Amino acid sequence: MLTIAVSKGRIFEEALPLLAAAGIRPVENPNTSRKLILATTRDDIRLVIIRAADVPTFVEYGAADLGIAGKDVLLEHDSAGLYEPLDLGIARCRLMIAAPIDRKLVEGRIRVATKYVKSTQNYFARKGRQVEVIKLYGSMELAPLVGLSDCIVDLVDTGNTLRANGLKPLELIENISSRLVVNKAAMKMKHAAIDELVRILEQEARNVRTQEN
Repeated sequence: MLTIAVSKGRIFEEALPLLAAAGIRPVENPNTSRKLILATTRDDIRLVIIRAADVPTFVEYGAADLGIAGKDVLLEHDSAGLYEPLDLGIARCRLMIAAPIDRKLVEGRIRVATKYVKSTQNYFARKGRQVEVIKLYGSMELAPLVGLSDCIVDLVDTGNTLRANGLKPLELIENISSRLVVNKAAMKMKHAAIDELVRILEQEARNVRTQEN
């Protein structure tokens, strides 16, 4: 039995066609089912539905053999206990610095609001710039508008939310997409099954990219 950890929402929806190529379809709709462990059309594979931020933890500690997680989540997680064999190329967006349209970032120390604390600290450290990072869990765009921070670091897709709140993207920190991660022990003990699944997902992800281009 292989257990795959995935979160509801955009990542799950975009992962479904890739999983279907390997014959993996949930037998119940996760959006309507209250179950957190879902059987699939393959007797040897099940899905566990958890929060996106918890996917690498479940995989690292062996509660799941594999997981699908955004690179933003993996950057915040100490992923030393994980293999990351495949960029699935789905749920793509950008991790960016954004600030009010009518304001320039001041020189010297600034305050940055974000839930991506580690990525933010690492980015500004590479730039040799001192920042005070304020951790928030939501409504990031509000922070600079009420004087809580000078700017924010957040995921940007279309940029519509930024524009609606009078903000503009300034600097790209990282291009984000969803990755397949594998528990190191599972990779050894269930190598054949995992290797086959990785191969199928890699081929299907490549087909999707070819169609997009």
